[in-house]
Amino acid sequence: AIAYWLDKEAKRNAQSQTEETTKTEIANNEKAAEEPIHKSLKMDEIKIEVGYALVQLINSGASGGGEGGVGERLTEQIKALRRQLAMDMGIIMPSVRIVDNVMVEANSYTIKIKEVDAGTGRLYPNQFMVMNPTGAPVDIPGTSTIEPTFGIAATWVDAEYREEAQFKDYTVVDAATVLSTHLTECLKNNISELLSYADVQNLLKELPKEQQKLIEDIVPSQITVSGIQRILQLLLAERISIRDLATILEGIADAVGLTRNPTQITEHVRMRLARQICAAHQNNAGMLPLITLSPIWEQNFMDSFVGTGDDKQMAIAPSKLHEFLNIVRDKFEDAARMGELPVLLTSPSLRPHIRSLIERFRPQTVVMSQNEIHPRAKLKTVGIV
Repeated sequence: AIAYWLDKEAKRNAQSQTEETTKTEIANNEKAAEEPIHKSLKMDEIKIEVGYALVQLINSGASGGGEGGVGERLTEQIKALRRQLAMDMGIIMPSVRIVDNVMVEANSYTIKIKEVDAGTGRLYPNQFMVMNPTGAPVDIPGTSTIEPTFGIAATWVDAEYREEAQFKDYTVVDAATVLSTHLTECLKNNISELLSYADVQNLLKELPKEQQKLIEDIVPSQITVSGIQRILQLLLAERISIRDLATILEGIADAVGLTRNPTQITEHVRMRLARQICAAHQNNAGMLPLITLSPIWEQNFMDSFVGTGDDKQMAIAPSKLHEFLNIVRDKFEDAARMGELPVLLTSPSLRPHIRSLIERFRPQTVVMSQNEIHPRAKLKTVGIV
């Protein structure tokens, strides 16, 4: 009887332990299944995905035909890029994550901004990209390619041809520099999307104490932090630095009493930043090259407005728009052949509308209004549309 009872008790204990183990395994499996879902919600602001042949770009000790490894040079260049953007544009960019991806071709890379492709290209870590500044073909044996940032014809050559290319006055860059240059342009093209609400809050908190009173006067009674964020994004979208945040806030304080439209407030702020905007587009001689909009086109655009107030829109005929864009393209190409990078000058009421039309076809074109010309700026007219 005792033996029977002990055997029955042992079986009951074994069954109980098995049930407990099963429950624990189920709980662990459920927990493991939940973790990837939670982690999948996290988004990388800036990410570079590379193929397996470019993994050495991630490893800081990798060798690459120059001083220091390829990965070390890339890491240092990205650090320098973030510092330079902070100086030039006034915001601190998020850290850049570099990962390998088996779905990417061996020598290819993809730059992603908020998980969306912003640029792609091919690299050869132990070779150099050679470009002829004149646009003529490169007279050195190698693999023909297209420079990913500006679309210029280029050639990948072995390290042994580097000195020969430099002797022929060709532009020679390594793989890390090609990638960092492409990353720079991608960030500048998407910099307005990278300015978050939290970033704006941090920028406002870091202002000097004497500026905090101005913030208290307008936030949130006249404008919210998200409203300031939108205005800063509009400035960054046209590559205008927001480093002089005190002046920008003073412009906002002046304009909010007249309008709550972010676009109109931004135009008022741009007037406050006239010195900065003019200085950013001066040529080497200290002149501001201009292509002005003729009175005929000014009137054509004024006649195309429909609606009133904040609902005012420009409804121009497609044929007229096509004609206008062709003229703008020709005038800017003529200026480029003269060695000038001009801005398009319009009236203040038309500037945001003209910019919205041109940015779809020529996003690099700078559009300024007459109110943004600083009194001391030296002007040089190179064409008329």
